[in-house]
Amino acid sequence: AINQEWLPHTSQAWLSVVLTIILAGTNLFSTRSYGEAEFLLSSIKVAAILAFLVIALSFVLGLGNPDGGGFANLTAHGGFMPKGGLSVLAGITTVIFSLVGAEIATIAAAESAESNRMLARMTGTVAARILILYVVSILLIVAIVPWTDIAPGNSPFAAALATIGIPGGALIMNAVVLVAVLSCLNSGIYVTSRVLFSLANRGDAPRAMGHLGVRSVPRRAILVSTMCSLVCLGFAILSPDTGFTFLVNASGTLILILYALIALSQIRLRSRLEAGNESPPIRMWLHPWGSILTVVAIAAILVAMAIDATLRSQFIASLILVASVALGFSIRRRRR
Repeated sequence: AINQEWLPHTSQAWLSVVLTIILAGTNLFSTRSYGEAEFLLSSIKVAAILAFLVIALSFVLGLGNPDGGGFANLTAHGGFMPKGGLSVLAGITTVIFSLVGAEIATIAAAESAESNRMLARMTGTVAARILILYVVSILLIVAIVPWTDIAPGNSPFAAALATIGIPGGALIMNAVVLVAVLSCLNSGIYVTSRVLFSLANRGDAPRAMGHLGVRSVPRRAILVSTMCSLVCLGFAILSPDTGFTFLVNASGTLILILYALIALSQIRLRSRLEAGNESPPIRMWLHPWGSILTVVAIAAILVAMAIDATLRSQFIASLILVASVALGFSIRRRRR
C-alpha cells in the first residue's frame, strides 16, 4: 500500500520481487553484509520511533498545546474494550505476527564467540525494546487517535502525526514503516535460512540445506527461504483482499503454537538438568511458573481464535499444518 501511494504507475508485484531479491543478495554475500544492512535499517526504525514517542508524549501531556492531549480516547467510543475481551485475545495473532523476531537473538548469539553471555544480554535488551518502542507507542497512538478513526491498511503512526499536525509527518512515518518492513524481511530470510541449515545438520531437513558456500554462508538454505517468501508474496498478490490477512493470522497462530512448544521444552530440559545436578548456563526467569503461565495464555488466545468465526479458518489451517509436521516427525523418528 505504501509503494502504491508513492509509485502509482509502477507494478507493485515486480517492485516487491525486486526488493526481496536485493535483501536475499545481501544475505547471500556474507553474514557481515546482512548485519550491516540490518543495523542500518534498524537504526532508522528505532530513531524514528523514539522521535515519535517524544512528539506523541508531548502532545498527550498538552505541552505546547493546551487544547490537545489527554487519555480520554482510551475509554471513549465504547469503552476500553468495545468489542469485548474475546476479540482482544483473538486479535493477538495479528499482533504476534508484527512483533515476532525476538527469537533472532538466540540464532545470532549462536554465531558469537561468547554465545551464552551474548544471549543473556540480548534477551533483556529485546524485552526492554518491545516494551518501550512498541507497547508505549501503541498506548500513545490510541490516546491520540480514536480507534474508530484508524483505517485497516493505513499506518497508525501516520494517522497520529496527522492528528497532531506535524507537517510531512505522515509521509515520513510511511517511509519508516517501509524501512521496518524491509528490516523484518531481511531478518526473516536470515533466521529461516539458519534454522533450515541447523535442521539439515541434525538430519531433520534435506542434507543439501546444510551446505556452506564461500564466506561460510548457507547459500542453498537462503535460496530456499527466498523462494518461500516469493511464493507467499504471489499468494498475497493473487488474492489481495483475503490472501494477506489469511497469511498474517495463520502464521501468527503457528508462531504461538511454536512459542508454547518452546516453553514446554524449556520446562522439560530444565527439569532434566536439575535432576542430573547440572546448572543451566542461562536461567529462565520465574521458572517454571513463567513458562506455565505463557502456555496457559497462548492456549486462551487459540481458544478465542477458534471461537471467532472470522479467524476460525486460519486456526484450522494452522492446526492441520502442525498435525502434518508432527505426523511426519513421528514417522521419521520411528524409522530411525
